[in-house]
Amino acid sequence: MNAPLPAIAARLRLPRHYRVEHADAATRAEALALRRAVFCAEQGLFDGSDEDAIDTDALLLVARPCVEGGGPAPVVGTVRIHRLAPDVWQGSRLAVAAEYRRVGALGGALIQLAVRSAATLGCTRFVAQVQAANVPLFQRLHWRSTGEIALHGRPHHLMEADLAHYPPFAAGEAMRVHVKRGA
Repeated sequence: MNAPLPAIAARLRLPRHYRVEHADAATRAEALALRRAVFCAEQGLFDGSDEDAIDTDALLLVARPCVEGGGPAPVVGTVRIHRLAPDVWQGSRLAVAAEYRRVGALGGALIQLAVRSAATLGCTRFVAQVQAANVPLFQRLHWRSTGEIALHGRPHHLMEADLAHYPPFAAGEAMRVHVKRGA
C-alpha cells in the first residue's frame, strides 16, 4: 500500500472540530499576530503591522480548534467587523493560518459569524473589500461584486453580502459557529 501524499497526511493531522466566536482579551493578541503573519510577512501588503484606527472600535472574531480537555487552543483564523453607518457594517482582515487553509471551511465560518453578528446588531447592509483571488469564495457564500478597485497595490472587489442568507442570532443565542470537517 502506498504512503499518503504529504498534503493528505498533513490534512489528516489537523483537528476535526473548530469554534468560531468573538475574541476575548486572551485571543485578541493572537488574532493580531495571525494578521501580521498573513498580511505583513506572507503577503507583504503592510510593513510591520496591519493595525489601523479601525481596530480601536472593531469587533474581532476568531477561529480556534476544539481540543480535548478544554485547554487553550491557538487562534487559526480571524476577521474584524465594524460599523460604517448606523445600519451598514464592513468586514475586513479575514485571515486563516496557512496550515489550516486545508480545512476548507474556516474562512466561510468566519464570514458567516461576521455577517450574522452584524445582522444581530442591526445591520441592513454588509460590505467588504475582497482580494480578487477570494472573490469566488465570497460568491459561493452569496455575495455579489459591486465594483473593482486597487487596494494596497492589489486588485480587490467591493462586495456586498445577501443578508437573506445570514439570519441574525436569536435572542439569548450565543454568537458563535461550530465547524466540523469530515465524517
